[in-house]
Amino acid sequence: MNNHSEGIAWSLQDDIGRIVLKRPERANVLASTNSPSLVRAIDELLERKPRAILLTAEGRVFCAGGDIDEFVAAGEKLPELVDTILDSLHPALLRLAASPAPLVVAVNGPAGGAGVGLALCGDFVLAAESMKLRTGYAAIGLSPDAGASYFLARRAGPVRAQQLLMLSDAVDSKRCLEWGIVDAVYPDAELAAAAEALVMRLASGASASFAGIKALCAGVPGRSFEAHLAMEHELLRKRAGSADAREGVAAFVAKRAPRFTGR
Repeated sequence: MNNHSEGIAWSLQDDIGRIVLKRPERANVLASTNSPSLVRAIDELLERKPRAILLTAEGRVFCAGGDIDEFVAAGEKLPELVDTILDSLHPALLRLAASPAPLVVAVNGPAGGAGVGLALCGDFVLAAESMKLRTGYAAIGLSPDAGASYFLARRAGPVRAQQLLMLSDAVDSKRCLEWGIVDAVYPDAELAAAAEALVMRLASGASASFAGIKALCAGVPGRSFEAHLAMEHELLRKRAGSADAREGVAAFVAKRAPRFTGR
C-alpha cells in the first residue's frame, strides 16, 4: 500500500505503517485542504493493523501548526474553519494515539502549534538537534488543539506545560530532552536511521504484549490500584496462553532471539 494526497503520504510495508508530512514549502502546516488527507492516512493504516507506525516529515520544519494565511482569509468565520478541521482531525488523532501499535515520531525540525500535538503523540519521540518547540497559541490569542496541551502536560508535567503554553517561548532540543518532552536527540543526519531502526525493532516485537502495555499505562491516572491489578491479571492470563508467550519462553531458554508473530 502506497498513497499520497494533498501533501500527506502514507504506506504499509513489512507490517510498518508510515505517515509522512510532505508539504515542506509551507512548513508542513495543517489546513482544511490537507487535514482530511491526514485523517484518511490514519484510518487506512489502522485498518490494515500495522505492527508499528512511524510519523515523519520532509523539509527543515516538522510542522509549523495551522495555516495562518487560511486563518486570516477566514476572518470572522474562523470558528467555522476550526470546526471544519478539528471535527474530523481530533477523532483521528485519538485513534492514532490509542492504537495498539507502537507509534514512533521523528521530529526533524521545529514544531509549533498543532505540530506540537503531532510531534508528541508518539509512544517514542525522537528529535533532531535542530528541533525546536514553540507552542505559539497564546501569542496570537488562541488556545491549544491537536492534543498539544495534553501531550505536553503528560510529558513535561502540568505546571511546566502551562508555562510553555502561556509564554510561547522557543525551547531547543537539548532542553526538550532535559524536560522529558522528547525521548532522544540525534544529529540531524542520523535521525531518520535511528527512527527506522526503532520502528523495525518494534515491528518485530510481541505486538499483542505492546498493546496490553499501552492499555495499562494509558489508564493509570484514572484507575485505582485494585482495578489496575485486576487488569494486569486479566491481560497476563490472556498472553500466557498465546503463541508469542510460548515462543518467547522457548527462545529465552534456548538463548536465541524470539520470532514473534503477534499471536
